[in-house]
Amino acid sequence: MLCTMSAAAVAVWFGTVVTILSRSHADRNVYPSAGVLFVHVLEREYFKGEFPPYPKSALPTGDASNDPITFNTNLMGYPDRPGWLRYIQRTPHSDGVLYGSPTADHVGKATVIEITAYNRRTFETARHNLVINIMATEEFPLPYQAEFYIKNMNVEEMLASEVLGDFLGAVKNVWQPERLNAINITSALDRGGRVPLPINNLKEGVYVMVGADVPFSSCLREVESPHNQLRCSQEMEPVISCDKKFRAQFHIDWCKISLVDINKVVPVYITRPDPGTGILPEYGEYNPPSESLKARDYFSDFLVTLAVPSAVALVLFFILGYTMCCRREGVEKRNMQTPDIQLVHHSSIQKSSKELRSMSKNREISWPLSTLPVFNPVSGEVVPPIHPDNYETTSMPLMQTQTNLQNQITIPQQRPTGDNYVMSTFRRLEVNGIPEERKVAEALNL
Repeated sequence: MLCTMSAAAVAVWFGTVVTILSRSHADRNVYPSAGVLFVHVLEREYFKGEFPPYPKSALPTGDASNDPITFNTNLMGYPDRPGWLRYIQRTPHSDGVLYGSPTADHVGKATVIEITAYNRRTFETARHNLVINIMATEEFPLPYQAEFYIKNMNVEEMLASEVLGDFLGAVKNVWQPERLNAINITSALDRGGRVPLPINNLKEGVYVMVGADVPFSSCLREVESPHNQLRCSQEMEPVISCDKKFRAQFHIDWCKISLVDINKVVPVYITRPDPGTGILPEYGEYNPPSESLKARDYFSDFLVTLAVPSAVALVLFFILGYTMCCRREGVEKRNMQTPDIQLVHHSSIQKSSKELRSMSKNREISWPLSTLPVFNPVSGEVVPPIHPDNYETTSMPLMQTQTNLQNQITIPQQRPTGDNYVMSTFRRLEVNGIPEERKVAEALNL
């Protein structure tokens, strides 16, 4: 394939393959002091120079100098950093920051931090080591320590040298010490705080601990007065005379300020048991079990496991069968315990239900009296029933007008004047297919 490619294409392909390899550089040494805040900025511009140049023909559209770069930091030989060292980077387009406060336990021990930079566009990596040599200080620890909670700052903003310098300058004007150092900086999220809503430029908040060699000033002790303690308990801001020296840039929550005099702190010692030599006591030689094991009969175990539950289930079955079959009260006993009026009522309901069921099965029964013909005394006509025999009663209207009646029979009818009789008609009635003639003599008064 390489034979068919041009020289420029081969150069681009070879350069691309080379750039995915990580590069390692010489160690960088720093010398922080124990008990003093340590801040090391991982600058993106510095690591951009560590990446090999990318071919211009292969660059995508956009500014190549603004590639997203992220960092990974860990203690050499371990997956994470030391407990006192923290790391933060908000976005791939911002610098990373290593910060923390080493203690006297780390003095004289070189801490090697592996820093790996990742170019998220080209997938290139660059790596170098940061050697932290912690030095001892004579004034460590400073006897008077105050911790402030600043509400309008994030931790990466507070770690900036100019912002931290402005805060230490404001504290120095209020405290007036000879030596003043920043001991530690902690994000409010690490203290159980909530992530703020992305409105009104809200900040996470940050705790800043500073130490000095002189007692606390009267301004700082104003928060310990009963009046201010009462206001803090009512979630009101205390009245602090020196708050205006911070208010221009830093919004301090004076109710969360902590003043500690380590000279008055009683040390707590935790006694630990002697770990010993790490050698187990002597218990003699190990005696393994014999290779020829005796055969074991599991028939008794099988009987106990299967027969006992089966016997219990059989006994329960007989008890349930006796209760349901042999202990039934019966209909006679039930009727004896039931009041007579209730039995009569129940019997009438049963009879009515049976009669309705039998009527629904046998359609050849007589029509009810309400459906029989009705005699009209004025005209002498026998009015037929509302419906014929084969009429569907379920769809029968309540009232029906009938015209052109069939099966009419002419009968004589007496005239009021003139002839003795006139011919009138009446309807022939058939019930269940059986014709019936109704006498009308009495109606005609013959």
